[in-house]
Amino acid sequence: MKTIPEIVNFFNDGQAYITTEDQPVFTFADVKKQIDSTKDFFEKNHIQKTDTIAIVCENGPVMATSFLATASNCCAAPLNPSYTSSEFDFYLEDLSPKALIVKEGSNSPVIEVAKKREIKIFNLLVSTKDPSGKFSLASKEENISNAINQNDNIVPDDIALILHTSGTTSRPKMVPLTHLNLCTSAKNIVQTLNLNRSDKCINIMPLFHIHGIVGLLLSSLFSGGTIFTSPGFNALKFFSWLKTFSPTWYSAVPTMHQVILTRASRNSEIIAETKLRFIRSSSAPLPSTTMKEIENTFHCPVIESYGMTEAAHQMTSNHLPPGKRKATKAGFAAGPEIAIMGNKKNILEKGKIGEIVIRGESVTKGYLNNPKANNDSFIEGWFRTGDQGFFDEDDLLQLTGRIKEIINKGGEKIAPLEIDDTIMQHESVFQAITFPIIHTKLGEEVAAAIVLKTKHQLTEQELKEFLRNKLAPFKIPQTIIFLDEIPKGKTGKLQRLGLAKTLGLE
Repeated sequence: MKTIPEIVNFFNDGQAYITTEDQPVFTFADVKKQIDSTKDFFEKNHIQKTDTIAIVCENGPVMATSFLATASNCCAAPLNPSYTSSEFDFYLEDLSPKALIVKEGSNSPVIEVAKKREIKIFNLLVSTKDPSGKFSLASKEENISNAINQNDNIVPDDIALILHTSGTTSRPKMVPLTHLNLCTSAKNIVQTLNLNRSDKCINIMPLFHIHGIVGLLLSSLFSGGTIFTSPGFNALKFFSWLKTFSPTWYSAVPTMHQVILTRASRNSEIIAETKLRFIRSSSAPLPSTTMKEIENTFHCPVIESYGMTEAAHQMTSNHLPPGKRKATKAGFAAGPEIAIMGNKKNILEKGKIGEIVIRGESVTKGYLNNPKANNDSFIEGWFRTGDQGFFDEDDLLQLTGRIKEIINKGGEKIAPLEIDDTIMQHESVFQAITFPIIHTKLGEEVAAAIVLKTKHQLTEQELKEFLRNKLAPFKIPQTIIFLDEIPKGKTGKLQRLGLAKTLGLE
């Protein structure tokens, strides 16, 4: 199964797939009908499989099925519905989509931006009486009667999805992912986690992000299992969803896991009744203390994985029991071929630190309209991830950080992930992120932003004293700031780069 339509056809037997709390389930057969009806609409509106369609829709079953239906007929470009007008203007200019799909009655600023750019608008119509996920499309423009007959079926090398990189330090880059990229990665996740038709997952990740799209939606699709598509992460509702849906797994970023843990004690009865097979964490390193607390709370293993958009998500993963897994380790190769490259473009042996490089069927062939980025990112058939790390004696990958995030203190190279994890070992710390600040003599100095647990107190001096027994003196943050909340990105990840500027420390 190397295209999304092939997966849907394979499981087209009425098995429950997408569900919500209060509407009839949407089956694989329903998804197939939705793909076909969308194809008819696209043909009437002269949309071809090489065209790009932007989608702006809130998380939920309709977002899931509109993505699947669009990607099965052309190229889908889901965008964050919380973007501002100027952000939408940037992304629509970059994507040059043939049309925009937006829910009827939406007041999103994307509508005016699309009109200004003369982009067709397709209204997404939904009825609460229909199964969750069902929709129809309508256009205020009169349909052209001579429909295009798309004789060419979707093939593995067709682009199914375009996502932008985060663009923390530079202009976001467009990552095209083919059906082969996506289906290969979904298959890898299914094999890693032993997913099958009896599995049920809760998606609390945004469906404009690779983690939600591939890590949950497409992996559930590929396994023939069932997915509960929530309206988005909501710590107040999460435990009621556990009770209602009885999932076997869920996946999230570390900050979400941490917030869930803060409400765990008042939901102990629900947790006792929940039969989670495992919990997955990805998109950012999981502190070892958080991992231990999750396992003690939910009485199931936590499987940490490492992925990125350019690899269609998963690259490495820890194993399910009785396989090996280690806290703070990104896991074993679990998708593309992965290696550590030195400064001389040589592949390094076990234990040596260098840049993580990948290649394989799940890896994008290159950024769109960006020859410089492609020239910088691909080397002798390998894609450069920009991450630094090494393989330990058991072949588990240890991340040491983004190369751009490594702190250079007077020539001493400091991995902020190591300091993050050490700070998190203090019983009063809820969240921690280490980052560089400018130093006139050393170039960079180590700083840390800390969020304390509720009703806990801790001074800068007390924390430094705690760290003196665990870190070399040059690694101990010289500036420590206590915050109520650490700034996060659009997908809930803590933002390390640019934090000094955000906090007024430049």
